This record gives sequence, C-alpha cells and structure tokens, in this order.
Amino acid sequence: MQRREFITLIGSAAAAWPLTARGQGATPTRYIAWLGLGHAGTPSPYLDSLRTGLRELGWVEGRNLKIVAFWATGREDMEGVAREVLASDPDVVVTQELMAIAMRNLQSPKPVVFGFSGDPVDGKLVESWARPGTNFTGMSYLAIELVGKRIELLKEWLPQTRRIAILARPQHPGAHLEQQATEAVVKKLGIDFSYFPYQSQSFLPARDLNELGTAFRSILQDRCDALVVFPDSAMYEVSDRIAQFALEAKLPSVSGWSPFAQKGLLMTYGPNVRELYRTLARYTDRILRGAKPADLPVEVPAKFYLAINQKTARSLGLEIPPTLLTRADEVFE
Repeated sequence: MQRREFITLIGSAAAAWPLTARGQGATPTRYIAWLGLGHAGTPSPYLDSLRTGLRELGWVEGRNLKIVAFWATGREDMEGVAREVLASDPDVVVTQELMAIAMRNLQSPKPVVFGFSGDPVDGKLVESWARPGTNFTGMSYLAIELVGKRIELLKEWLPQTRRIAILARPQHPGAHLEQQATEAVVKKLGIDFSYFPYQSQSFLPARDLNELGTAFRSILQDRCDALVVFPDSAMYEVSDRIAQFALEAKLPSVSGWSPFAQKGLLMTYGPNVRELYRTLARYTDRILRGAKPADLPVEVPAKFYLAINQKTARSLGLEIPPTLLTRADEVFE
C-alpha cells in the first residue's frame, strides 16, 4: 500500500495570501505531515478542510508550504505509519482521531495538532484541557452536554419513548463520561436505558462485525423503543450497518455527527466535524509561527448542528414535527 500522498496545489496564490505576507520577502517552505485514517487516493473531507483553513491564513502549497499525507488502515499499522511520519521530520504533525494515540505511544518529539472525538486527558494526550503541557494540542468534539440534548430531542419528537438502547464503543476515551451523562438525563426524563458495548478493535467496516451482530441481537431482545449511538471514528465506519439495523428493527436512532444521519440514522445533533479540521489550521499556523503546543488550550466546538434524515423518517412512518424541521440545519433525503 502506498502510504504517502504528495499534494501540491499552485494557483490563485496571490488572492489567498494576506497583504502583510505579500510585503515580506520569500519565506522558507514549512512541512506539515497529515496522519489520517484511510487509503492514499481516497478523498478526505477533513484534510481538504485543513487545507482550506491554511490557505485562508496565507499558507500556500508549492510556495511556502508542503503537505504530505500518510494513511493508516487500522490499529495494526497505526504505529508503523506514525514512525514513518516522524522519520520524515515534519515541522508539525496534524492527526485525525486515534492516530494521535499512535503518536503519543511513540512519545513524539514533534508538535502534534489533533482532531479528537474523545477526552484528550482520558486519552493521555494532554495533562489538562487548559494547559496541555505536552507536544499535543487541538480540538476535541466530545461534547458531554450534548448526550442529554440528543435524548431530549428524541423524546420531544417521540414522547412515547420509554426505553432506549445505547450502542457505544468502550475503548473510546470518554465513553464512560457519555454513559454517566446518559444516566443523568434519562432519570430526569423518566426513561430507562440499556448499555450495549461494541468491542471494536479496528477501524475498518469489514472487521469486528460478529461483535456488532452480537450487540444488535441483544438490543432486539431488550425490546427498546429507540437507539442512541455514541459517535466516534470507528463507529462511523460501521454507521451504514447500524442505520440498516435500526431501520429493519423499526428503531428511531440518534447520534452526534451529521454524517451519521447522511448514512441513514434518523437524527443527529452535534458539531460539524469537517469544520473543526478547518479550525485546526489556526493551531497549526500558530505553532509554525513559534507557539508551543503545551501553551495552547484544547478547544471544543462552539456551534452545533441538527440533522434529520427525511427518508428514514418516512420509512419508519414518522412525521417530522414542524418545530424540529425548522430548527434543522441539514435535512437528508
């Protein structure tokens, strides 16, 4: 497998380059290594968003910036690819999701900027959110307060809901915090819940499907009224199968990122993950200009999006309440 993708983008540079930068002399080319999940040649909306953010800050590939993309396909080759990244001697490493864990395991001497769906303290990436104190910083889209909000939205739509199934990956850093938040809100709403772990050890949809099937059978036996999916990158890789199961079981389903709704879940409420990678350009820019990751607080998203899959609603025989429809940021057909 070709692990590296060299990307050079030249054109419209003058329009994208800030006036302050134009007045300066030639600057040396800086090198960013992207460490992501997937395959070389496969489009990555997250890498595209990072590039967009960097261009907006005056970093032009082919002029003052080089980006090299490295791809891991799963847990088995994460650290091997991470070693390749470090051997290439980048100025900054930008990681997607659990690739940051691989860099942590190697005690990366390079600055690492992460987009992470879990708790970075629980994942031992940083010492604290406010003062990372390590070579790592970035954004986490683990919004604990939204766990309850998603269940409240589900209850608003389907007030007859009495018991929900929670499908979660226990290995995900922060999953225990999401479970605690769930327990708090269901008590308030008078709802019972059951927790169903998906013991996934990899990130590819062709693996660990027996574990997923076991969770599905347990959910059916529990006779729940709805399904809540804790979002992370591994869970997203099997989101089409989860959506298919929920539809066949006639279970209204909710999760945290709009791509889950696009895959077929009924509803999602949470951050725009793609936009967060655009924000990571700001961290990368500051580090390239001399800031230390240890001093840059980990941020969380400030804006959240409601997405509804109208086709799924019709398949379940559900009418979308006008109050929810008008509040929706995205409606998938």
